[in-house]
Amino acid sequence: MDISNFRPAIVYTIYVASTPARVWQALTSAEFSRQYFSGNAVEVDLRVGGAFIVRTPDGALHISGEVIECEPEKKLTVTFNVNWPALIEKLGPTLVTYEIEPAGDVVKLTLLQSHDRPLSDDILSGGRTGWPAILSSLKSLLETGKAMTIPMQPPARMLAALKELGIGMP
Repeated sequence: MDISNFRPAIVYTIYVASTPARVWQALTSAEFSRQYFSGNAVEVDLRVGGAFIVRTPDGALHISGEVIECEPEKKLTVTFNVNWPALIEKLGPTLVTYEIEPAGDVVKLTLLQSHDRPLSDDILSGGRTGWPAILSSLKSLLETGKAMTIPMQPPARMLAALKELGIGMP
């Protein structure tokens, strides 16, 4: 996949009192991700071209994709396609990149959500709501041993914008 025309639409950076190895494990382990990602399990075949899957708590496919870049404990880029075909058809693919960098005794974790076309703020409000909650819970889990439970729903403005584009709920 040629990712040269993808541009970040969402960027978040957090600092975590942890190690690159633990942050990597949190991002790539189903058992770990269930704790901070609302019960969702991340399954990754850690090689370029490998599968990237997120399953809901009941085991259903929620997100599927492919590993585009994989540098253990440094960088992971994946296609991040929600199991909602009309969404992908109209809005195109999504890339998610995690960059892990040592920063003294802590880790700098940067998440980039990138797209190959401009998307409205209303459409992007879903990621802008979800990613901070997911990253905050991950940080809490790594630093305290306890993830946060943050209730989330798709933002009304995102759902309205999708409806306007003719994209119904699956």
